[in-house]
Amino acid sequence: MIRLALPTGPLRRDTAAFLDAAGCGINEYSAGSRALRFEMPGGAGFARVFREKDIPAQVALGNYDLGICSSHWVEELAQRFPQFGVLSLSDLGYGRSSLWLATRDHAAEESVRIASEYPNLADAVARRARLPRYRIYPVWGAADAYPPEDADLALVAAVDGSTIERDGLTPVAEVLRGSAILIGNRASLASRDLSPLLERILRAGSAALRAELRAPSLSLRTVERPRQARLRLALPDGHAQSHTFAVLQAAGIAIDGYDDELAVRRPRIAFDGVDVKVIRPQDMPQQVAIGNFDVAITGRDWLFDHLVQFPSSPVEEVLDLRRSRYGLAAIVKDVPADSVAGALAYWQRTRPGKPVRIASEYPNIADHFARERHAGRYSVIPIAGASEGFVPDDAEILIEGIDTGSSVRANKLTVLERFFESTNCLIANKRRPEGPLRAVYDGFVERLHAAVQEPVAAGGS
Repeated sequence: MIRLALPTGPLRRDTAAFLDAAGCGINEYSAGSRALRFEMPGGAGFARVFREKDIPAQVALGNYDLGICSSHWVEELAQRFPQFGVLSLSDLGYGRSSLWLATRDHAAEESVRIASEYPNLADAVARRARLPRYRIYPVWGAADAYPPEDADLALVAAVDGSTIERDGLTPVAEVLRGSAILIGNRASLASRDLSPLLERILRAGSAALRAELRAPSLSLRTVERPRQARLRLALPDGHAQSHTFAVLQAAGIAIDGYDDELAVRRPRIAFDGVDVKVIRPQDMPQQVAIGNFDVAITGRDWLFDHLVQFPSSPVEEVLDLRRSRYGLAAIVKDVPADSVAGALAYWQRTRPGKPVRIASEYPNIADHFARERHAGRYSVIPIAGASEGFVPDDAEILIEGIDTGSSVRANKLTVLERFFESTNCLIANKRRPEGPLRAVYDGFVERLHAAVQEPVAAGGS
């Protein structure tokens, strides 16, 4: 049985069309089904849908024989694990893009700050550019938002330089070209007959792609960036955006360029002394901890994940905003148990000596959970999303956020334990702003605090 890893997200439509043309299409995948696991035509095996970032790791682990993803993610993993057991087999001819170094003002601090979703490649680029001093800021996304206040350069994926310019940056150097490629597990290719699927894909593709990482020539003037004399606030994009907009509305704080649907990276806020930037909520605890922002609105789940990794971090919750409420839960599939302890006992009987695999977008919380529940031998699998399909094939437990539970029911999963309730919250550095900024900080917190207080019931004292 052949195991194929397929991408969700931007590559899905073109990948489905490619597989159809190659004579090995999967109807449900082509139709955009919310299911994450599909049987392949003719009983050749099964396909599983992943976030692109996770596919090289899943193929390297041997969980999947073949995978389709952007070559950028393969190179990102290869920079950290050069002998990771994955072979690039074919350029599939679509999904063309490049990684670019981009700037906003062609200036940099003495220690150059680089923000990127591709931190291993960013480190390799910095070394090839022979930067004497540099810092890499790994981010979940929105790297283009960081220069110039919070990074000097961003390493971002784009089709061409004009795309970067539309995002308000200037391309400095194209450092790596890429496209959608077919990859294979080295051991599977050597020991298993993958020809029923492999030959069709190879006929439809082209030669194997091996783009070389370029050594950029950088010309940046050195500057010492002054600390802005305004309070810096980070607001979230994505699912948390509508809830954050609602609490700002409740506080009577108007914001231009940020609402239920629209989110420009630098919206204008009607609160004197405050500057706003929109970034990913996952990145906020780290950004507040290192001093790039004074305050931020993020989820209590992401603060929890940060603090269990860095218990002495200087970031803390200031105010529970009581919106975007959901729970973190331990989720399994096809396990005859109704508790975590019961599931662990079942796996000890049926999988003696094997570690319990725990998949999660919250790897530090997953590790904390396993230690608190005395899981014995376990391994944590960090993932980028498309979580529901990981159990039971690729993990025994999924640590996931659940709201209504519709995804759990749709994928026939079982919640063993809800162990943490998350809402959105205001976070800040424990070292509060000083001087005139302290009054701005206090005023902003007071406005939000008044907005989230529960009303007094009629007749109450």
